[in-house]
Amino acid sequence: MPLLPAPPSTVDGASLGDVEAWVAQHLGDLTLEGPDGVRAGGFDGGQSAADAALATLDISGYANTRSTVLPEERRGASRLSPYIRHGLLLLPQVSAAVADAPSFDRKRFRDELLWQEYARHVYARLGRRFRRALRNESPAEGRATWHRPGWDPEMACMDFVTDELHGQGWVVNQTRMWLASQWAVRAGLDWREGEQAMFVHLLDGSRAANGLGWQWTVGAGSTKAYGFSRWQVQKRAPQLCRRCPLRDACPIQEWPDVRLQRVDDRADLARGPIPAGPEEVEGEGGDAVWLTAESLGDADPALAADDDRPAVFVFDEPLLATLRLSGKRLVFLAQTLGELAARRPLEVRRGEVVTELEGRRLAATWTPVPGWQQRAARLQPVEVHPWPWLVRPRPAGIGSYSAWRRDLKV
Repeated sequence: MPLLPAPPSTVDGASLGDVEAWVAQHLGDLTLEGPDGVRAGGFDGGQSAADAALATLDISGYANTRSTVLPEERRGASRLSPYIRHGLLLLPQVSAAVADAPSFDRKRFRDELLWQEYARHVYARLGRRFRRALRNESPAEGRATWHRPGWDPEMACMDFVTDELHGQGWVVNQTRMWLASQWAVRAGLDWREGEQAMFVHLLDGSRAANGLGWQWTVGAGSTKAYGFSRWQVQKRAPQLCRRCPLRDACPIQEWPDVRLQRVDDRADLARGPIPAGPEEVEGEGGDAVWLTAESLGDADPALAADDDRPAVFVFDEPLLATLRLSGKRLVFLAQTLGELAARRPLEVRRGEVVTELEGRRLAATWTPVPGWQQRAARLQPVEVHPWPWLVRPRPAGIGSYSAWRRDLKV
């Protein structure tokens, strides 16, 4: 049955357990854990939670504490990324919210927002080619010397970070780099497989940001690889080294000897169309707003254009069956949809997206995701709204973030 009941709304009295049960019943067979293993992660979904997180945002000291791992109460990370990833908070909105912050912290924080924007630009431009190394082949240093699991649970640092990833669905950027470097640089495993192993759990998981982060960290998309060693753990979370069963025989005591091999084909980074979507609304008369996981917030342009117009969201069954995401990711989405359904008419469906929506007069917000663009070409929305860019794409190279950033002159 493709039409599902709306998820329970936690803002109207339902419990998080009710949302978990809804996901287990209607989507559990598509999850990594199966119906009996569906659990929420470490963030509440929904516009109310996103608005509360932004309202309490204080980035004072961010530049010096954003990379802190332990103790947790001293972490400076904003924890906004799940809400940004799903369009509950827009990058221009978040950037404006820190206008009065200390200048050094504001600059560092806004640079991180620009990195998110850059990732979207690159992904929209390259599409499936984004899974290819952008600059260098994956490091191979560890292939002959590493004889442990990529993320060895005997290492206290890996055990702590993977436990947080699997339980909370979120880890700070510093430990994302630890995981990526340990997997691909130290252990010499395929970075794409590691990126996928992280992606399925992240509440903020996107092919754009997660994929580019991995490429940059392991040297596939940058000029050098990030070498993970005991030094970083002792600097950011010395407690882990002190309690590690391998503290007297640390397998990452020394820096890895990274060898990168330049890829020959980099033409894709400089050529091709510049996907950006319309600058103004194109068409009119949509009877329903087609929502996707990239844009579920009240400020979605197509949604905000008419408060009374119904919306429709399709859980993409073929895609989810392939990805096998952790149930906590679907709980986050279901909680978000449940709150939205409490405020306006919303259809929630399960199936193949085009099959579920074909023949309908749809309004939609243009989205910088290749899959959306392919489906939109078949569905032909009658009303398309501009994507709320922080920086609108322009004809420029995307092979280097630093060069791209300098060209902005902002």
